[in-house]
Amino acid sequence: MTINYNPKRTRFRKQHRGRMKGIAYRGNNICFGKYALQALEPAWITSRQIEAGRRAMTRNLRRGGKLWVRLFPDKPVTVKSKEARMGSGKGSPEYWVAVVKPGRILYEMGGVTENIARKAIEIAASKMPIRTKFKG
Repeated sequence: MTINYNPKRTRFRKQHRGRMKGIAYRGNNICFGKYALQALEPAWITSRQIEAGRRAMTRNLRRGGKLWVRLFPDKPVTVKSKEARMGSGKGSPEYWVAVVKPGRILYEMGGVTENIARKAIEIAASKMPIRTKFKG
């Protein structure tokens, strides 16, 4: 079962890129589970990367434990076609990203032993485009 990581509706179709400064002040504590994957670098994490990490973890957990995905891609990224000349406006939204700052919890899990959680989180960490750490 795939989870659709696109917002149902947004107020505006296109957004500015913005800058990734500072550290996460929200979403940096373990709330639901006992073990977590925490970001150490700032990055844009795409909806496909989030889903790949979730799938890898659930496959590794095999029936036991519960998993929480603590980030949601709500920023649209626009891309102009390759052959487009200069000007002629902004491109159309292609995919969605979650803006992640250092310290942000990406995934949480509970109801499993530490070595199973560590193994599952390590596999999910390999799917992420940034350095992460296991928190438990």
